[in-house]
Amino acid sequence: MRALVQIRSMSDGDVAAVAAIDGPTRMRETELREELMRPWARLWVAREREFGVVAFAIGWHVIDELHLLNLMTRADRRRKGIARALMNEVLIYGRLKRIKHVLLEVRRSNRAAIALYRTLGFFAMGVRARYYPDNEDALEMVLTFDIETGSVVPQPDEVRLD
Repeated sequence: MRALVQIRSMSDGDVAAVAAIDGPTRMRETELREELMRPWARLWVAREREFGVVAFAIGWHVIDELHLLNLMTRADRRRKGIARALMNEVLIYGRLKRIKHVLLEVRRSNRAAIALYRTLGFFAMGVRARYYPDNEDALEMVLTFDIETGSVVPQPDEVRLD
């Protein structure tokens, strides 16, 4: 069963709930407030009626690119379509703003996230060796939009996923 979520822009009132979402890229309230102040930052939250804020996404929109910095779902709400709903909102934003590329890094071991990104049209373009504090590699993934049509331009992986 897929969760019914509402996706909207993050506000200062969401900061405490977002900071409480635990995970490998957990953010402190001060960091989130700093992101809210950056004119190039785009922040979204996913809310469920019963649970409140259950996920968030943060990206930086610079010229014609959107770099997704963070996408996280509360552990007890994962595998319910919430991250997909957030990513769909991010991609709608990208189309509306005529973004050429959406970029992100993902842990090489995060098979669920990689599978999600691939279904949306992302391809692996590079590896950042020992990117994370525990020295795990990150896969660099990119989604390319056709500026005229807004459709995703399929591209083959440039590096191995494993």
